[in-house]
Amino acid sequence: MSGKHITDQQVRLFMQHRKSQTQTVAAAKAGISERSARRIDQKAHQPVKQERNWRTREDPLAEVWDSIVLPLLKSSSELTPVGIFDHLCEHHTDQFDPRARRTLERRIGCWRQLHGPALPVMFTQTHELGELGIADFTWVKEPVTVAGEALKHKLFHYRLVASGWAYAQITYGGESFSALSDGLQKAFRSSGGVPRQLRTDSLSAAYKNRQEQEDFTERFAEFCRHYDVQASRNNRGVAHENGAIESPNNHIKRQLKQALLLRGSYDFTTREAYEVFLQAVVARRNRRVSTAFKAEQQHLRPLPVHDSSTYSEHTLRVSRTSTIVLKRVTYTVPSRLIGSRLMVRLFDARLELWCAGVQTLTLTRIHTKGMQRQRSVNYHHVIESLVKKPRAFRHAQWRDDLFPSDDYRRIWQHVDDALSADKACHFMVRLLHLAKKSDRESTLGRYVLAGIMRGKLPSLLECEDRFLNLNPVLPILMVPQHPLGDYQALLRTGDRHE
Repeated sequence: MSGKHITDQQVRLFMQHRKSQTQTVAAAKAGISERSARRIDQKAHQPVKQERNWRTREDPLAEVWDSIVLPLLKSSSELTPVGIFDHLCEHHTDQFDPRARRTLERRIGCWRQLHGPALPVMFTQTHELGELGIADFTWVKEPVTVAGEALKHKLFHYRLVASGWAYAQITYGGESFSALSDGLQKAFRSSGGVPRQLRTDSLSAAYKNRQEQEDFTERFAEFCRHYDVQASRNNRGVAHENGAIESPNNHIKRQLKQALLLRGSYDFTTREAYEVFLQAVVARRNRRVSTAFKAEQQHLRPLPVHDSSTYSEHTLRVSRTSTIVLKRVTYTVPSRLIGSRLMVRLFDARLELWCAGVQTLTLTRIHTKGMQRQRSVNYHHVIESLVKKPRAFRHAQWRDDLFPSDDYRRIWQHVDDALSADKACHFMVRLLHLAKKSDRESTLGRYVLAGIMRGKLPSLLECEDRFLNLNPVLPILMVPQHPLGDYQALLRTGDRHE
């Protein structure tokens, strides 16, 4: 084979056979000498890559590129390939074939790389340990339910940027100051310290959002002074400046979704159970950065001795209906407080009611949307008065809210159909009274409903005998019996005295 030119095809064939054959065998199969094979193995002879300088088919954009597409690209940098494609399909169907869409997109991309405007550059930041903590709120779109009812909620998310340690908690209302301050305070406590700077977006709970640079709200400014932290925010409408939290927002929500899928159910018995579940997800994330977090903890500022207030105070008077109204929500309170003036501490998730300087009650906070109104009714607060006038139950404005569960609503539907108006009201009010006294609300409801399903409504006496122990339990007295030998000792003592 001396004097013959080795083609690129032979070289490629040799290299293919060389993967599984010896050099001699591969050279023979490719039709080349062993010396040439050695030169190929030593990369002294490689196939020549020749660039093709001719087209294999006609240019599908020849009629529209110079005359239509280029002027459009030069007129505006915001025009997208899809927008130009739609324009060509609508107004130049005689010159443009819609099947050339991918060719159009590639050609526009190449032109903009060569002639387009400068694009924004993301600058990777270097963060010192203990320097920056960043916080944000984000919606959770997973269909989480509590006892079968949809739970609309957000996550408050806080992150130490240098180490990646995170804290998250569930927020049921809006991005209020109470939600922000409560989340930050718990995050500081969980991390064991305070960073030198705190970054958020333009939250109305923290900023007045005017043109001035220093436009903190008074409460947020006081919060920052209490924890000795310098607050800052990104420019309005520029979310990527908070990239150290925006991207982790998506990460934690994706991990939450995966954890819910692995759990096999989106339903939880209580809000507390769901909150515990979320904390387990966050703890699993934090274990991955535990070494970096321990290093950053040493650079955090110490916590103050006392927590800052994370609530707003409201003074309200209890009405004759045993209710208070706050933030477009009507709450029932114990009837003994009618006419009293209460100081209410409004947190993000609860209300604390103080009377005469003593905390007397804690209520779960209800959040409203827009201008709608809601009610939070607890039959425990008014049932004692309702027992004295059971007929008021039928036409009470919030009668249906008095039922603690669907079981009691179904019981009412049955007795309202089966009994007279007065007897139905009497039965239902007494049943609710018994549920309060026995403290076995759910069990009592299931028992009565089961009797209805069997075709026999249990009487109130049967329910009381079963769920209310009216007979007091007498204590069992253990009286020790003295040994008889003690009496013999007493007799002997008497003989000596004689």
